[in-house]
Amino acid sequence: MKQTSPKATQPKRGMARLMELAATRKPLVIASVVLAALAAIASFIPFIAIYLLVRDLLTAYPAFTSLDLPRTMALGWLALGGILLNILLYFIALMCSHLAAFGTLYELKVGFASHLSKVPLGYHVLWGSGKLRKIMDENIEKIEGFIAHQLPDIAASLVAPVAMLAVLLWADWRMGLAAIVGIVIAFAIQVRAYGNEGARSMMGKYQAAQDDMNNAAVEYVRGISVVKAFGQTVFSLRRMHDAIRSYTQMVIPYTLSWENFMSAFTTVVNNIYLFVIPAGILVGMHTTDYAAYASTFLFYLIFVPSIASTLMKIMYVTSNGMQIIGGVEKMDEVLQTPALPQPSLPRPVERHDVTFEHVTFAYQNQQQAALQDISFHAPEGKITAIVGPSGGGKSTIAHLIPRFFDVAQGSVQVGGVDVREMDSATLMQHVSFVFQDVFLFKQSILENIRFGNRQASDAQVMAAAHAAQCDGFVAQLPNGYHTVIGTQGVHLSGGEQQRIAIARAIVKNAPIVVLDEATAFSDPENEYLIQRAFEKLMRGKTVIMIAHRLSTVRGADQILVIDNGRVLEKGTHDALLAQGGRYRHLWQQYNQTLAWRMERKEAVAHA
Repeated sequence: MKQTSPKATQPKRGMARLMELAATRKPLVIASVVLAALAAIASFIPFIAIYLLVRDLLTAYPAFTSLDLPRTMALGWLALGGILLNILLYFIALMCSHLAAFGTLYELKVGFASHLSKVPLGYHVLWGSGKLRKIMDENIEKIEGFIAHQLPDIAASLVAPVAMLAVLLWADWRMGLAAIVGIVIAFAIQVRAYGNEGARSMMGKYQAAQDDMNNAAVEYVRGISVVKAFGQTVFSLRRMHDAIRSYTQMVIPYTLSWENFMSAFTTVVNNIYLFVIPAGILVGMHTTDYAAYASTFLFYLIFVPSIASTLMKIMYVTSNGMQIIGGVEKMDEVLQTPALPQPSLPRPVERHDVTFEHVTFAYQNQQQAALQDISFHAPEGKITAIVGPSGGGKSTIAHLIPRFFDVAQGSVQVGGVDVREMDSATLMQHVSFVFQDVFLFKQSILENIRFGNRQASDAQVMAAAHAAQCDGFVAQLPNGYHTVIGTQGVHLSGGEQQRIAIARAIVKNAPIVVLDEATAFSDPENEYLIQRAFEKLMRGKTVIMIAHRLSTVRGADQILVIDNGRVLEKGTHDALLAQGGRYRHLWQQYNQTLAWRMERKEAVAHA
């Protein structure tokens, strides 16, 4: 049996990967490249026409009446035609490249978003929204810019030097070789700058530092109210401060490392005539046809400055290409993340109890397990509360039920079926979530609630909102349920946002409800309203409730005490108190915090 070469199966990288992405609109890309190359060739026509025209004038001097006027006019029109042809061909090339770029951009963004929807939900938490936003908004946009602008320029920059060398050697090979010496030196400097491994590794570090700073900036903006409330600055947020310092410490040496190369390259390409003039003088010292010599020498002095624009274009194309390649590698890193495995034959679910059987789980890049040999059964239609100290593993349990992550050992089951044997869409239909961090879209309150069930009518959405105790604050908004959140100065409190999240879960009407610290930040009034909303949400459902406020779990059918990733105790509120174990200690601490009050002691003056 013939084995596939490992090299053949490796994904493409660098410029090859960029070309692979561009090839999704192959006919348009080919047309753009060919037209851009022809435009580059056409750009040299005016120089040739002017050279021939000047030679004719110098040959006829001083008897201009002997000039071939039709030929002179034809050369003038040829120069103008070359300019217009260059503009027209490049314009059509850009039209083709932009059409290809917009189509590729659409496919890349849809494909990237589609892949993000297929990876485990916990992946978004680990990467951070700032990095993913940068990849989707900036890195993929740069690919569009590469196809629309850089790709035609690459074609032009590859063809233009060949045509330029041909023109240089055509007029006078001696002065042409002198110009080529300058070009070779400039190319050597450019290859030395871009081609070494250090430059490529520095570009990777630059991209990583930029991503980290972008992610920290998103976090900073989201927490700006807290930063300002405490009179702090951007440098008070440690992560942001460290990201800025890391970026600065990397980018300044990186920029300075180009100082000598850029200075040398710019000096050479803008002074090619310094190589031509000595050669021209030597040629002139041995010539006998001064008219032909003068026209040729003038041609090189006119033509040589155009070499700088050609070589500078190559430099900028190379520089932009390196940055775009770094962005593509970040995009591919996300795209190469395996999608959440789906069963070939999904198993149906007939019951709605939840079971953890000897579950062990550790987060990526963490050696210590977040959960260790966790086993419990949450009966259908009953309330199972999970309590314990922060960092003990409570939220991790909540995240494993909807497969935010897959367990390392053991199994998580819904209705006796391992969640890994269920279709993800079916699993999501069976589970509703209310987390302490609520995200609301910049849409109407009606649409924010309808997000739980797209098929729900306005009447059903409003009924869910009524059950979630939303009527009171919605009635005070400018347009009621049609008020768009975030506009006209409309902002909701944490408790109001929680009630909208509960309304979403109510309108979804899933048989399993997961509540993760849903009342953590509520004031007493909002907590009372949220508790009333919970009564409607939890009625007849299998409920997994995670809470710090132990008063909210007293009526649970069973309570699990979790600490250090293990189940320490299990039972009802009264049974756990009677055991005198960890739960009783937590209950006593909780009641002490409720009884705590601030007292002012008068200062005693000492004589």
